Amino acid sequence: MVVNELGGLLVLHVDGGARGNPGPAAVGVVVSTAEGELVAAVGEPIGEATNNVAEYRAVLRGLELAAQHGAREVRVINDSELVARQLIGRYRVKHPALQILHRQTLQTLSGFDSWSIESVPRAENAVADALVNEALDR
Repeated sequence: MVVNELGGLLVLHVDGGARGNPGPAAVGVVVSTAEGELVAAVGEPIGEATNNVAEYRAVLRGLELAAQHGAREVRVINDSELVARQLIGRYRVKHPALQILHRQTLQTLSGFDSWSIESVPRAENAVADALVNEALDR
């Protein structure tokens, strides 16, 4: 475990994707300080999953990295409007597999002093998206 004791706010750009739905899936995470300094970047295959499962797994992987680096606050940025709106309670979670990941994600988020999540266009999440594709191409 890497603890950098950065404390404070870390920004997490996260993305998950599957080739096929379900199909081979991966997550991409870029962790940076609020000032934009790169803290960590990870692209990892996660086995077979749907796109939505991969998106949740990307958020969870990002939160794990943020905790390892001592974050007390996180700002999650993704390109999945569904996941973002489910986590803030705007959309209901109907699918059983997503309900489990939703609960796990909210429980993990509760370990931080504060958190936010927002959905942006894919172009604004390009580095995390590229990490997903690199992991899938390996």
